[in-house]
Amino acid sequence: MDYFYTPPEKISETSVLIDGDEFAHLVHVMRKKTGEAIRVVDGKGMAYDVTLDAFEKKSARGTILASYARHNEHAINVTLGVGVLKNPSKFDFLVEKVTELGVREIVPLHTERTIPSHDKADRWQKLALAAMKQCGRSYLPTVCKLTTLDELLTRRDLYDARMIAHEQPREDNVKNGIAAGATAMLLLVGPEGGFSEGEVQRCVASGCETLYLGERRLRTETAAIVTVAMATQLSM
Repeated sequence: MDYFYTPPEKISETSVLIDGDEFAHLVHVMRKKTGEAIRVVDGKGMAYDVTLDAFEKKSARGTILASYARHNEHAINVTLGVGVLKNPSKFDFLVEKVTELGVREIVPLHTERTIPSHDKADRWQKLALAAMKQCGRSYLPTVCKLTTLDELLTRRDLYDARMIAHEQPREDNVKNGIAAGATAMLLLVGPEGGFSEGEVQRCVASGCETLYLGERRLRTETAAIVTVAMATQLSM
């Protein structure tokens, strides 16, 4: 069944309204007709089986046949803070893949070794929307504006687990895996040059455990995908 997105305020107990870009995709790309069945997700964890009833000039309406809470969603809420990459296409790829894996929030980070300072949050949010529909999720990850590492660390109390991926194991703080039981987790991954030692120390001082991914140096996008996969697999 093809997936379409509409926000909660356009969904009632019995019907949905689809407009804007999603309406254009519904009509001009997918060429849906009256009477056809689709699945609508609200980006907040709900999914609906819908039969299309009526098409107007700029919108379509459908009747809800069934609804599903937390449709295709993990129990754990994962926030990924990750350094922005020099190559925009690689960060696009990262956003798509961690969305497919189940991340709830993506925080692009400006760190000491971050080279670009561009903020493409609007583009990344659109990529997350497309990836949500493609993989059949019902929760739309939030892609934040460009944020400094220290700004993100001020939010540490929102998470009951905090981990920073690092290529050098710290004997007093190292973990080779992610412990089960967390309901809200913050994962930190540095840019191409990695986090500076000072940044690592500040993260550890704020309660982050060091996540050691092995002897091979992983690219940022690889490390991000691996850490998110490790976290979300715990709640399946």
